[in-house]
Amino acid sequence: MGNTPNIRFKGFTDDWEQRKWIDTVDISTEMVDPTTGEYDDMPHIAPGNIEPFTGRILDNVKTVKEEQLISGKFRFRPNDVVYGKINPQLGKYFYASIDGLTSADAYVFNGKNGITQKFLYSVLQTKDFFKYSISVSKRSGMPKINRDELNAYSFCVPKEEEQEKIGDFLLGIDNLITLHQRKCDETKKLKKFMLQKMFPKKDANKPEIRFAGFTDDWEQRKLNEVAEFNPKSELPDEFEYVDLESVVGTEMISHRTETKDSAPSRAQRLAQPGDVFFQTVRPYQKNNYLFSKLDNNYVFSTGYAQMRPNIDTAFLMSFLQTDSFVKIVLDNCTGTSYPAINSNDLSNLEISLPKSFEEQKKVGKTIISIDNLITLHQRKC
Repeated sequence: MGNTPNIRFKGFTDDWEQRKWIDTVDISTEMVDPTTGEYDDMPHIAPGNIEPFTGRILDNVKTVKEEQLISGKFRFRPNDVVYGKINPQLGKYFYASIDGLTSADAYVFNGKNGITQKFLYSVLQTKDFFKYSISVSKRSGMPKINRDELNAYSFCVPKEEEQEKIGDFLLGIDNLITLHQRKCDETKKLKKFMLQKMFPKKDANKPEIRFAGFTDDWEQRKLNEVAEFNPKSELPDEFEYVDLESVVGTEMISHRTETKDSAPSRAQRLAQPGDVFFQTVRPYQKNNYLFSKLDNNYVFSTGYAQMRPNIDTAFLMSFLQTDSFVKIVLDNCTGTSYPAINSNDLSNLEISLPKSFEEQKKVGKTIISIDNLITLHQRKC
């Protein structure tokens, strides 16, 4: 760090001061005995309950009583900073807004001698602190940053008023991230519910939720009856290659330019608008993609089964994401560490669908709109 940052809030011009951790941060030694029952209703937030690099507390938090703790644990209070000291490269830290206990795998920090809590929390998120924590924690066994190593760390500090502005600003961003992450999680739960209710359960011929005006039984068809599998195409001389790491959920997060002569041998599936790409390796990940781009130069890996539907394409994409279908796929997979299904076996599996193309469209449009909401929240996050 230099003496001043590149970006500052208006009105601040003073140089920052180099300070040592040992002079500016207290590491709490306050431990409690959870066997007394006094702390039974408190949440127990260990590093494993913290989402990396976001400070977000995950939903798997239990109370001290539920955890059945038998040994002393560290107490934290609102505005304390909790930091996971084991495997610091994982970035496990949070700014406390509640009372609770944490495991011995974490430190509880409090600023002193002119260091505010919010600024201290910001320091933990800097690239400089991250690199330092990794460099000093490299040792045989479990990587860990100890008190002496923390105490030897130094960093630049502005005056308290500027610290507060920086801390408030960054915590505000954290809160926005948390807001969009929660909206994303809620939308994923909605999608799971709709996939369960808008498609028939096993041995049923009608879904539990339907659009008004549709009453006919759904029918069973093999996938190879409703879609052409892996259509043959001549690859362009240069194209965008989509491998198994390029699709997460239903979103394409990356692709890379390749030439026909130098591309991997797995680059064979030339996409057309409306094609559905189903991940045949580890299908439980549900990394499947509905290709809707107008470009004619995207080529997918043979790790995907390419389907060109003669039914509503959004409906097919939605059905392939149902838990019941994925279970059937897994039952027909080979391998344990990397379960996979070949396209021929996949094409012989059955799909349940309404006879009405209009109903197919309504169902498909509903699920795809939820997918788009999930993608929107993920991008904002």
